[in-house]
Amino acid sequence: MSVQERKERERAGRERLIVATARELAEQQGWDAVTTRRLAERIEYSQPVLYSHFRGKREIIGAVALEGAAEMAAALRSATSAATSAADGSRARVTALARAYLDFAARNPAVYDAMFQLDGGLAFAREDTPEPLKDAFAALLESLGEVAGDGVHPGLFTEVFWAALHGLATLTRAGRLPPEDAERRVELLVDRLAVI
Repeated sequence: MSVQERKERERAGRERLIVATARELAEQQGWDAVTTRRLAERIEYSQPVLYSHFRGKREIIGAVALEGAAEMAAALRSATSAATSAADGSRARVTALARAYLDFAARNPAVYDAMFQLDGGLAFAREDTPEPLKDAFAALLESLGEVAGDGVHPGLFTEVFWAALHGLATLTRAGRLPPEDAERRVELLVDRLAVI
């Protein structure tokens, strides 16, 4: 291995460490606790080292969001793939998708915030949207596009269904919706919004 390759590998390792540490700190104490000073202390590098990787907290949030989008896409695809063999086909896939989305949001609140609540400097719904974000939307579209209904644009339907899931995730986390009705909400969303 050349010196340059070793340096690149070390740099990538430091970047992964910064992102993982920011994510861990945010999950434990919230995003307000994530500062470059705290990150530098936790990873035992100087603040200038952090700034050599990220210009600031905003870019770190963006990196966590991209990582989270890739994880969410994988979780959605895994859930819908497992439901593909079910007898009720599309309904089972859409229900599994909704449950997986809400479960991801509940299990990863800080990552979910980085993806959808905080400014990570990422473009959404544009040509320059980063690939992990496009792929997370594609993971939704793969199951939802088939149940959009006649004359309904699949992408537009996916946006509306996603907005409903986001609303459920956000309101549930804020304690605005009773947790005992969570499953009934998913069933209602699938039964009334998707044409199955």
